[in-house]
Amino acid sequence: MQPKRLFFSLLLLPFAAEADPINQANTAWILTSTGLVLFMTLPGLSLFYAGLVRSKNVLSVLMQCFAITCLVSILWLAGVYSLIFANGGDYQKLIGGFSKAFLPGISTASQVGDLPETVYFMFQMTFAIITPALIVGSFAERMKFSAMLWFSGLWLCLVYVPICHWIWGGGWLAELGVLDFAGGIVIHVNAGVASLVAALVIGRRRGFPTTAMPPHNMTMAVTGAGMLWVGWFGFNAGSALTADGRAGMALLVTHVGAAAGALTWMVIEWRRFGKPSVLGIVTGMVAGLGTITPASGYVGPFGALVIGVVAGAVCFFATQYVKRTLKIDDSLDVFPVHGVGGITGSLLTGVFASGSFGGLGLAEGVTIGSQVGVQALAILVTMAWSAFFSFLLLKLIDKFVGLRVTADEEVQGLDQVLHEETGYVNL
Repeated sequence: MQPKRLFFSLLLLPFAAEADPINQANTAWILTSTGLVLFMTLPGLSLFYAGLVRSKNVLSVLMQCFAITCLVSILWLAGVYSLIFANGGDYQKLIGGFSKAFLPGISTASQVGDLPETVYFMFQMTFAIITPALIVGSFAERMKFSAMLWFSGLWLCLVYVPICHWIWGGGWLAELGVLDFAGGIVIHVNAGVASLVAALVIGRRRGFPTTAMPPHNMTMAVTGAGMLWVGWFGFNAGSALTADGRAGMALLVTHVGAAAGALTWMVIEWRRFGKPSVLGIVTGMVAGLGTITPASGYVGPFGALVIGVVAGAVCFFATQYVKRTLKIDDSLDVFPVHGVGGITGSLLTGVFASGSFGGLGLAEGVTIGSQVGVQALAILVTMAWSAFFSFLLLKLIDKFVGLRVTADEEVQGLDQVLHEETGYVNL
């Protein structure tokens, strides 16, 4: 089956009139993938981000990721899942319906395709959890905890829901044939743009860029990065929703993309600054993973290698430009790594999905140029929607709740100020 037709078939799973018998192999794999994707946030992303901030803010980052996981899980049950994946009737192109809010009538026999609906519900939830958690890296060390909760919950409903429905829930971008296998647009472009807007609205940390703010614990950061790499196999290969060759190929190209991105970043940094850094190689790995994500179900090993190399180079220079030239304090480089990586990977998907480059092939009658055009449209729509509503939400929250801690509180550190705890005790 060609990739586009496969993707459409997966999109329409929630609307199937008659479900196939539950496939135990597929169910076992998606159960495993669900655990892997949740592992990416708790503890992977949590430790990665926590290691990169200063020691006085380590607990605040861990707390934010943990709280977002809990908040999104409840919102997902209350209606977010339904608005994305339930049939929206006359409004299906734009939004889903409320028929699955709080999962009325769900049982162990309920199915989505050949999967139990409980498993499909949980798998898709883990994607919704990690997306706002990624944005935490842009405003780390200076946003109020209450403001973070309001922003994360509202952003999920107003930004993630429609974009996810348009692409994965059978909406208008899906009908145009956009290819986003595991979230290059839905997650990385979406969260990356929101992160850039958040960094601009909330402003720089005190002392940036003249005061050095190195990671306080690289061991913690590398441990978290390793967990992200492992968990990403569930993220990408799990998105096949099957335990077959498609999942195997997605896993293979994910690994190649990560390795190529890491080595490319390392080499560029080595030549530019004289030494390869641990922070550089793990950041390149994350860039490679984010960039291969939209393409993972459509490209072959050669395409993955090229995408990974491009990811390492493009994201490296994007990070340097945002931080050093524009002096935007996106604290943990969410936009230049995830946002730029997602944009790059989504465009290259339209190229390397072609059979002429070793991909699984575009749909009949679709050229590389036309597919790249659809990809670009989806990216631009996502960027505009995410930027507008992220800005609006941040301004409203700032007016009614306040976004940022005071200067004195920021100097003291969010761990003590917001939680009356410290990550480390001096014995």
